[in-house]
Amino acid sequence: MMRRFVIVGHKANTDGNFKLNDMAGGAGRLDVLLRCINSAFFLSHSIRRDVEVYLVLLGPSKPPVTIRLSGSEIRYLNPDERSTGSLIRNALLKAKDDKEVSSSPGIYVSRRGLEDVMKVLADTEIVYLHESGTGMENTEFGMETDLTFVLGDHMDLTEEEENIILKYNPIKVSLGPEILHADHCIVVSHNILDRKRKVKGK
Repeated sequence: MMRRFVIVGHKANTDGNFKLNDMAGGAGRLDVLLRCINSAFFLSHSIRRDVEVYLVLLGPSKPPVTIRLSGSEIRYLNPDERSTGSLIRNALLKAKDDKEVSSSPGIYVSRRGLEDVMKVLADTEIVYLHESGTGMENTEFGMETDLTFVLGDHMDLTEEEENIILKYNPIKVSLGPEILHADHCIVVSHNILDRKRKVKGK
């Protein structure tokens, strides 16, 4: 089953005009999103092929932009943030309209926003990661259906963004008593699902 992660980058640069040594500043906390990419895809000695990541970028100067990374196709992805930042910047420079174009193997870019992305993923089971949700270890999902996790970057989703998600009847899920970084949420989600899958022999 596919696992998809939709991460909203509220301040993330959308025109590619930033320096690779300033991804926490001039790129609008793109560093947070790069760590999410690493957490979504990398295992110790391999890449998760059954994962997709959607980065919905809303910062200056040409929002919105969505970058989709496909684990089954991706190449040239390395654990260091600088090289991944270069791949993302290259994608931003190729963004044209709401139709996806490929910027490098396994990376696609379009000028779509959150609502457009959710429409594409409407047939999957939507999981909204939120501290007020049900504990994920106590839920039963993800063994037979594709899952789409939705979360913010270093900022919570706005009321408008949350209302978009709620249209799709998400399961609201918590990952524990403490509020975690976005990339840590992805690692914990993978770990819980991996354990559930192993127990069920999937």
